[in-house]
Amino acid sequence: MHRSTVERRLNDAHQRLVRARSELAVLDEQLEVVSDIADETRLKALVAETPTASREHDEASRHADAMRRTRQALVESISELERRQNELLDRLVVGPG
Repeated sequence: MHRSTVERRLNDAHQRLVRARSELAVLDEQLEVVSDIADETRLKALVAETPTASREHDEASRHADAMRRTRQALVESISELERRQNELLDRLVVGPG
């Protein structure tokens, strides 16, 4: 692979990694808020013992769980991008193996 191609792919991987890390930071902040809401609605459901409170808790809990799954997928994507970036850096520095 030509050096310019490796550099272009490396730049692309880097840009994607920067965006993914930024998305993760935002998602972490949102997840904290949604998790707090789920905890609050759980307590409310326990105290109120009403179907409405229980539904609110179920909805908030599902939302928090979905966000956790999204976060996990993003973390895995970041890991893969880091692996790819390291691979490209090795090619750039060491050359084709």
